Amino acid sequence: MKIIYRPERDSLELPGILYALGDPVRLTIVTRLASKGELTCGIAYPDLIPKSTLSHHLKILREAGVIHVRQQGREYHNSLRRDDLEARFPGLLRTIVDVAVPR
Repeated sequence: MKIIYRPERDSLELPGILYALGDPVRLTIVTRLASKGELTCGIAYPDLIPKSTLSHHLKILREAGVIHVRQQGREYHNSLRRDDLEARFPGLLRTIVDVAVPR
């Protein structure tokens, strides 16, 4: 199992996180991860966008510190960094997901 680069908890910055969450596609990815837990790239988002564009959006989320990506074989597993985000910015992720998900 290979862990893909991600910033350390203490180096997470609010402007980068807000930028990453400011795109509708990336916000959709985050809300899906919030409701489903860990997801693989191909299975989780087949209806969203082309695979190459999806990779770009996942990279932005990962580099901002919003998601954790681990490689297992040929699959990439994505999950939210809930604990890190909650420790650094209490309530931020929960608030954004609550507002983004239609009731």
